[in-house]
Amino acid sequence: MDTLLKSPMIKKMSSLHFVIAILFISTLYVTVCNLFFAEGSAMHVSNYTVSLLGKYLCYALLALAVDLVWGYCGILSLGHGAFFALGGYAMGMYLMRQIGDRGVYGNPELPDFMVFLNWTELPWYWAGSDNALVMILLVFAGPGLLAYIFGTLAFRSRVSGVYLSIMTQAMTYALLLSFFRNEMGFGGNNGLTDFKELFGFSLQSPTTKLALFVATAVVLAIGYGISHFIVNSKMGRVVTAIRDAESRVRFVGYKPEHYKVWIFVVSAMLAGVAGALYVPQVGIINPGEFSPLNSIEIVIWVAIGGRGTLYGALVGAIVVSYAKTRFTAIMPEAWLFGLGGLFVLVTLLLPKGLAGLVTNLMDKLDPPSKDKQSESDASVKNPVAENK
Repeated sequence: MDTLLKSPMIKKMSSLHFVIAILFISTLYVTVCNLFFAEGSAMHVSNYTVSLLGKYLCYALLALAVDLVWGYCGILSLGHGAFFALGGYAMGMYLMRQIGDRGVYGNPELPDFMVFLNWTELPWYWAGSDNALVMILLVFAGPGLLAYIFGTLAFRSRVSGVYLSIMTQAMTYALLLSFFRNEMGFGGNNGLTDFKELFGFSLQSPTTKLALFVATAVVLAIGYGISHFIVNSKMGRVVTAIRDAESRVRFVGYKPEHYKVWIFVVSAMLAGVAGALYVPQVGIINPGEFSPLNSIEIVIWVAIGGRGTLYGALVGAIVVSYAKTRFTAIMPEAWLFGLGGLFVLVTLLLPKGLAGLVTNLMDKLDPPSKDKQSESDASVKNPVAENK
């Protein structure tokens, strides 16, 4: 193990390469085991497991979006569930239009819930919802526009800290109440469901489910690459400086509100894409996705995995989601208490999350040399020299 950790190849690998490699290997393994091993085999991965893993990867992308604004910009958003749900509704509208005359009422233009409510025509905001390009545009534009409007109003007013968190939670709760109304034209409390196909492929087909899983893994890798590029760019360093000392950043001539709005919009779009990939794999989207509790749970994923690391957010989302799947089947009433207890234990014992635990273990197995330690100390004492 020590030899493996000290190998030049491992040392040269950045977190970006490592995460993409893990995603590639895991996706390849699941694909091969699902396609080429029979159901009775110990190596077989069932279609149900494929769909479940795809859902976990959607959660990982959502956690990545939250870590981008919370871990690197210090914006504790308790409303990212709203961006996730908006992306899901954009996809759900497209899927509802693909049903055509195969619905319960056989209306080729109107979804079943609109026929039931005696609607005679589609609302104006459903125009073009049967077009794939319009759907993709809405997946990005819906969450992005909401984040831009909210961020511009909040950050230019210099709202921050717990007040900003409360405002984001109020935003998602307001959307929850709005989408529950039948008059909104999004299915009310039942939401959008009974989907048939996506891009002409049946959503009930095992091949389509596997393709969605692979697509989600690819999008997650792209999202991670974009996030990694952002946090390591000049803009990313300014964003991190805003997190650590916003008043100093403002003093040297930057406008923190512009950077905050920018990173908030990018994060919202990532959350919207996660929601769009989530809907065809679970087969439903309803106003419950706007629940403030969902947004709080996302923050817990990031905290448990390791805030400000990107890869920690992915690990936290997958680990907690898997634990939720297992424990809600065994003792559903006690799951929330277990999740709260896990969050408290990690906060007290692992303030840097699971990612911090791994880093500490790596340092113990391969402690830094004296030369590297002295260079690190010098850079801390003279940070200007490090940037030259």
